[in-house]
Amino acid sequence: MVYRNPTPTVDIIIELIDRRDRAIVLIERKNAPLGWAIPGGFVDYGESVETAARREAREETGLEVELIEQFHVYSDPNRDPRQHTLSVVFLATAKGEPQAADDAKNVGIFEPWQIPINLCFDHDRILRDYFHYRHYRLKPLL
Repeated sequence: MVYRNPTPTVDIIIELIDRRDRAIVLIERKNAPLGWAIPGGFVDYGESVETAARREAREETGLEVELIEQFHVYSDPNRDPRQHTLSVVFLATAKGEPQAADDAKNVGIFEPWQIPINLCFDHDRILRDYFHYRHYRLKPLL
């Protein structure tokens, strides 16, 4: 019997804590599917999800992040058009000026009301859940 399992990924919602309104960082993808996305990517074999989150944040944005908490796991089989993935989403903070690198074509800093409409994967749902959580939590991440 051949077992097929979802591929593990991570996504990192990064709040810039050195900005007045604590905006979040999104990347514009260089590869398909094209559009804006939460920084993230595949977990390497032998790597913890926490290590993968820090690595992906650094590779795509140049930022050293502090992981604050694990947010949710998203696993809809249709969340990624390329294959069935599940994503462990982390909330993180960082300081500095993000720079697009690796598979990020551009990087943007966005307030909640500025989020682009052309988000990849299920990132619209993830960000909607995050902003709802943050609003009812009544405080920023730090």
